[in-house]
Amino acid sequence: MAADPRTPDALTVEVAELIGTVVARYHEEYELAAAEHALTGAQARVLALLAREPTPMRQLARQLKCEPSNMTGMVDRLEARGLVERRPDPADRRVKVAAATDEGQAVAARLRRELKFAGAPLQGLTPAERRLLRDLLRRMLGEPEESGEEPRPPRP
Repeated sequence: MAADPRTPDALTVEVAELIGTVVARYHEEYELAAAEHALTGAQARVLALLAREPTPMRQLARQLKCEPSNMTGMVDRLEARGLVERRPDPADRRVKVAAATDEGQAVAARLRRELKFAGAPLQGLTPAERRLLRDLLRRMLGEPEESGEEPRPPRP
């Protein structure tokens, strides 16, 4: 009897489980690092995204797969701490974007440095191995392959 093509083979299952373990360890460390700055993991992820570029809150909600009203509350709390500010979108002044303040940029940078699990194991790989891993992950995510480019800022 032929194997069901929808049933993953043992290697595929092992790779999927390893990816799940890496993601779980990353999130666990991210939550701990966020707590050191009196942030929730979700607030830290919002701050990390806004440190990369000012973004409309609806877009942030889509990226983090949460309700826009939840995003408003998160941005309110970050704004109350002086980490984020709302400003008009230069492309459409009717739209407000959230942006990291200088203090927010500094906190986001400290969070990135404090994530040892996110960087330390990758440093054990050669630059060629890291590029290959990056390219394979992009392919898995359906992102276009781009050669010769500078690395993108890390995602939260």
